[in-house]
Amino acid sequence: MIQTSTRYTKTAIILHWLIAFFIFGMFALGWFMADLPKDAPKEMAHNLFDLGIYTWQTAEAVSPRNFYFNLHKSLGVTILALIALRVLWRVTHRPPAMLTSYKAWERKLANGTHHLLYTLMVAVPLTGLIMAMYGKYGVKWFGIAIISGTDNKPVRDFFEGAHEFIGILLLVAIAIHFAGALKHKFIDKDETLKRMSLR
Repeated sequence: MIQTSTRYTKTAIILHWLIAFFIFGMFALGWFMADLPKDAPKEMAHNLFDLGIYTWQTAEAVSPRNFYFNLHKSLGVTILALIALRVLWRVTHRPPAMLTSYKAWERKLANGTHHLLYTLMVAVPLTGLIMAMYGKYGVKWFGIAIISGTDNKPVRDFFEGAHEFIGILLLVAIAIHFAGALKHKFIDKDETLKRMSLR
């Protein structure tokens, strides 16, 4: 489809911000759950992030670590589906042309960063999914078992390392992307950010 607008489509904009929200939430969740003890007592009510804002009830008693790891997997599967939809939308809907004010190096950096972001956004949840497949417990999507675990520790450990390393690369790519957005907003003072806004 030919994209004649100077702005992204509403679908692309919504997916962009929704995925960004999920990704930042997943990094926060990953850091939070990493240090949870393995021998904590099982519970059926879990105070999300110990903030006292919302209590999540589970069908059976599970430890906080188990609860948060299952939540992380569930959200990871959801994010992977959203990213697949975003990639499909990008392939079938040509993005608007870059602003004519961009320098040649800015165009190359923007293109490279976007391609890297898409690659990493797919790779992070995919390696996490594969890691869970080779783990002991498999994958449940909000309590629904979708993939059984094979309990293959060497393979699981390999993909755990890959998941963490690619996650760090994704954070670096996001930082570059964010820095570029700030440059366009406060230094160049152009219309770049408005193209990804619903307003």
